[in-house]
Amino acid sequence: MTTPLGLSSSLFSSKLSTTTTTTPSFFPVHRRELNRRRIIIVTAGGGKPTILVAEKLGQAGIDLLKKFANVDCSYDLSVEELCTKISLCDALIVRSGTKVGRDVFESSRGRLKVVGRAGVGIDNVDLAAATEYGCLVVNAPTANTVAAAEHGIALLTAMARNVAQADASIKAGKWMRSKYVGVSLVGKTLAILGFGKVGSEVARRARGLGMHVITHDPYAPADRARAIGVELVSFEVAISTADFISLHLPLTAATSKMLNDETFARMKRGVRIVNVARGGVIDEDALLRALDSGIVAQAALDVFTVEPPVKDNKLVLHESVTATPHLGASTMEAQEGVAVEIAEAVVGALRGELAATAVNAPMVSPEVLRELKPYVVLAEKLGRLAVQLVTGGSGVDAVKVTYASSRSPDDLDTRLLRAMVIKGLIEPISSVFINLVNSDYVAKQRGVKISEERMVLDGSPEDPIEYITVRIANVESRFASALSESGEIKVEGRVKQGVPSLTKVGLFGVDVSLEGSLILCRQVDQPGMIGRVGSILGDENVNVSFMSVGRIAPGKQAVMAIGVDEQPSKETLKKIGDISAIEEFVFLKL
Repeated sequence: MTTPLGLSSSLFSSKLSTTTTTTPSFFPVHRRELNRRRIIIVTAGGGKPTILVAEKLGQAGIDLLKKFANVDCSYDLSVEELCTKISLCDALIVRSGTKVGRDVFESSRGRLKVVGRAGVGIDNVDLAAATEYGCLVVNAPTANTVAAAEHGIALLTAMARNVAQADASIKAGKWMRSKYVGVSLVGKTLAILGFGKVGSEVARRARGLGMHVITHDPYAPADRARAIGVELVSFEVAISTADFISLHLPLTAATSKMLNDETFARMKRGVRIVNVARGGVIDEDALLRALDSGIVAQAALDVFTVEPPVKDNKLVLHESVTATPHLGASTMEAQEGVAVEIAEAVVGALRGELAATAVNAPMVSPEVLRELKPYVVLAEKLGRLAVQLVTGGSGVDAVKVTYASSRSPDDLDTRLLRAMVIKGLIEPISSVFINLVNSDYVAKQRGVKISEERMVLDGSPEDPIEYITVRIANVESRFASALSESGEIKVEGRVKQGVPSLTKVGLFGVDVSLEGSLILCRQVDQPGMIGRVGSILGDENVNVSFMSVGRIAPGKQAVMAIGVDEQPSKETLKKIGDISAIEEFVFLKL
């Protein structure tokens, strides 16, 4: 029978032989004894990973990378050269000049795990292809924020006072004071299109210049705009009432050529435009026509559709245009800051740490990431445990995850936890590397339907989650005691003092830390069982970290959960299985 997930029947139980499956972990695992992270570096051949830096990066960033990885600084690569090199690299760092398309991800043959964009915009990276190939894309969204905002204000003031044109004139030996009379900024309306980090900083500075600031951004929180003293308005109001327009938008299908003949026609005559975002958001031919007709009085441009522009570009040469060569992030401080920020993000991602700057994964704030870290480990371990309980030949196609919490559903983002359950489910029975980026994609490709349920509890919402339950339906179990009343494989866990723990298997309550490996035994509840099993493991020099027994009633059936640091031999496990009171057992690698 063909199943969505083929399970190997070689996993050890009382009737099967033992196979150890070791897979890389995308997130750190907390060890109880040392309370530290176990760092697993994802590389293709072991040892240090290799990071390709394809565009110039500040030395502070390079130095940071070299402490962790082999660094290949190769600039100005052709597409062919990049595709050739990428199969030997675990991470790639680019700025805006390198196109990272589907061909690059295909050429990496699965080795490329992280693409770092040294800057904010990621329109030069094919996010769909990155996600499909399980590659995390991170950027550096904060280090150049102030630099870009400052350059926007510099262009705004220089344009208003004709600084560049007057400078060129006087250097040519002319004295033309009357020609370069400017306009004042005080009391003028500035419309900011795109109210993200840079747009917000521009707004603060513009208000300091005495300008009235409005903004259009369908995703901007109203309270943040009010806090800065900015009015949120519709796109139509923004472009039709502004004296100055400053662009701070990413280049997407929705924003491409957003300013065009039609939108220019709806603007106030004599409007002035600043663009330090992306050249493609303006139809440059339309802007040239608007300048010639007087609809747009002046434009100050730091970015262009094609960079660098052709030598005889009419827009660049237009007398009413102030142009700079993409200098928004070009301060010494910003360059070093971006280099360090992207280096830290790439190294952190390769180490398996949670990436707050990931752009093709569920975006979770750093505060939430810190709070969810132990639950992230718990979610993966429960998925890994549940799938190993499925008997060989069964196919996993329906998984239900329940989160029990005292918090309201709006205060609990479970996307990250769902991704890690998927990772735990699929990695032990597949050669595919699962991470936060491609988890949903891989599950869908394999026909695994993941459903989520939230159980709201009464009590204090101090902890984000009380417990997590993973159920797998429509399968047979290698350990019959793991089945719920409805016949699903069911495991449940909690975080206790920062340590993920297994608290329920099927209908049996247990209490064992989810680390190392686990032996589950169902036996007749009688005295001496813990001692007998412990003696067998001790005689074979297998260290027991935890042992817990859950039972239905005294003298009836009980389930014993034993945490072990080392994998017992087949002979050791057979001795446990031969104990007459033990009805079934299973060994699970966590």
